[in-house]
Amino acid sequence: MKILVIGDVVGSPGRSMLKKALPAVFRRHDVEYCIANVENAAGGFGVTKEVCDEILDLGVDCLTSGNHIWDKREILGWVDLIPQLLRPHNYPKAQPGRGSHVGVSRRSKVKVATLNLSCRVFMNGALDDPFTLGLEEVERLRQETPVVIVDIHGEATSEKQALGFHLDGLASAVVGTHTHVPTCDHRLLPRGTAYCTDIGMTGPYDSVIGVEKDAIVQRFISGMPSRFETAKGDPRLAAVLVDVDPANGRALSVDRMLLAEKDLGSL
Repeated sequence: MKILVIGDVVGSPGRSMLKKALPAVFRRHDVEYCIANVENAAGGFGVTKEVCDEILDLGVDCLTSGNHIWDKREILGWVDLIPQLLRPHNYPKAQPGRGSHVGVSRRSKVKVATLNLSCRVFMNGALDDPFTLGLEEVERLRQETPVVIVDIHGEATSEKQALGFHLDGLASAVVGTHTHVPTCDHRLLPRGTAYCTDIGMTGPYDSVIGVEKDAIVQRFISGMPSRFETAKGDPRLAAVLVDVDPANGRALSVDRMLLAEKDLGSL
């Protein structure tokens, strides 16, 4: 069973790329289930109900997030009403929303669980231990289905790798988001879990992690704050494609994709 996990969707360029690419990617790779990180999908910062509806209508089955989930305050009133929208499971329990979701694949009707975790190194906020809570939640989800995909939203590559090995053999895949920079270390871990430190950004690559590059360069030079605007040039789709054995949840393969608009014609 093929599961597509899409890295951080950034603003309208990222959403536009989803619209252009997903029909061809779904068809070419026989995708049965799709997960996307959407915490920057509305104007480059945060997400709204309208944006969630737009992305779900494209065939995405579950929406993960991270430290920008509350940037658009209006989502506070909607997050409990959109079961497919997740915030990290190890956020304070007093916060609205949920950290995991169980959906059903398109063709084979296999249950697919998604768990959203936030790392703690270099990340702001009062976060609980993703290792302990993540293991507990994966074990709980496996009572319902062996197919469990984990989005680890974090800065430090070492912490992400450690979480991958910590959940190896229990999760079908442990894949990273947040940095907007794709890594090429996708592989199968010893006990059968697919892993990638960071999927990368689905959005404009003529930028500094999705933001107009000149503003970022000047901020580094001057040390002064500047207004961040979402860039527009060179939109790409960043994702990993995981082939999972639905009987036991073990990953059979993992492949990374970074598709520009010019690549879509060959799909």
